[in-house]
Amino acid sequence: MNAMGSYLKKHTEALVKSVGVEKACELTGKSKATLGRYYSDHDEHADRFMPIDTVAKLEETSAYPHVTSALAELGGITLSIDRHRPNRAKSSGVNSDVLALSQRFAMLIAEYQQSIEDGVISVSETKLLLKEAVALQRVLLDMKLHLEEGKN
Repeated sequence: MNAMGSYLKKHTEALVKSVGVEKACELTGKSKATLGRYYSDHDEHADRFMPIDTVAKLEETSAYPHVTSALAELGGITLSIDRHRPNRAKSSGVNSDVLALSQRFAMLIAEYQQSIEDGVISVSETKLLLKEAVALQRVLLDMKLHLEEGKN
């Protein structure tokens, strides 16, 4: 087995064990033996990897996205985990997303206006602007997901 396969299998095992084998079986509808094959390093299971929908189900329950982070690392990608998603709970569709988007944008512009008054944006002001930009990005992501779902 190549190094990438071995690396993914180790992270697959970490994911299953972080959820718990019994719970993982319950969530995925797969047996212990099947889950075990996904992270087995034996030659006969070298080409078996966990299906992506199974990974998604388990990572939704897990405290950490083991396989997703491993894939990101292999691709040279950095992930940012955001467990706090206030827009997700209260947003019921595109209309509410547009309202949240306009509110967040107004907050970003207001923060920028205050920051630029003296002609210099300080480090702390930069952090506040970044925080608002990330909040705006979250709303845009929610809106994108609602549009993809057809939830207008």
